[in-house]
Amino acid sequence: MAYLIKKPARTLSEQVYAVEAAKGLGITFRRLFTNVFGKAEDKKIATIQYPDESRDYPERFRGVHRLTHRVDGSPRCVACLCCSTACPAQCIHIEPAEYGEGDPRHGYERFPRLFVIDELRCIFCGFCVEACPCDAIRMDTGTHVPASWSREHFIFDKETLMSIPGRDGTYVTDNPRHEPGDPTHPGIDRDHHH
Repeated sequence: MAYLIKKPARTLSEQVYAVEAAKGLGITFRRLFTNVFGKAEDKKIATIQYPDESRDYPERFRGVHRLTHRVDGSPRCVACLCCSTACPAQCIHIEPAEYGEGDPRHGYERFPRLFVIDELRCIFCGFCVEACPCDAIRMDTGTHVPASWSREHFIFDKETLMSIPGRDGTYVTDNPRHEPGDPTHPGIDRDHHH
């Protein structure tokens, strides 16, 4: 059975919120004066003088994307589209292409003719990194996307993604892979696998 709940009675000062607003402003000004004019040990806010100083990001920080390189400098990406399929924000666009005649990868491996990430749409979830079977896309740069007034600066193409080093300063990955043409690659006898 339903019943009526009476509203609590309020005084005029409670209804205009003057007292509560004054309390809030008091806390704000107390912290302001403590942090601006107070002693160093009394300050409660650690201010970073950006861009002269920067905060150290944690080791697992998901920074801006990068594409890792093979030994010959080409992208490790095989244009399998796993990263763009796994992306919930749909910010990755890849157009695959085939390697030409004479390349040891011709006939069984592709490469990205076009690889674009819209960093403004990206939610930095890391699903693309998890989905990549070749460890071609990483978010281990340790930096965030730089600020800009122009949207075009947030559209990272393949060349831009390959020019960004990892946190360790390298462009390769710690995850080794036997590349076609590499002496350690077992090789494929194409005459018997058609």
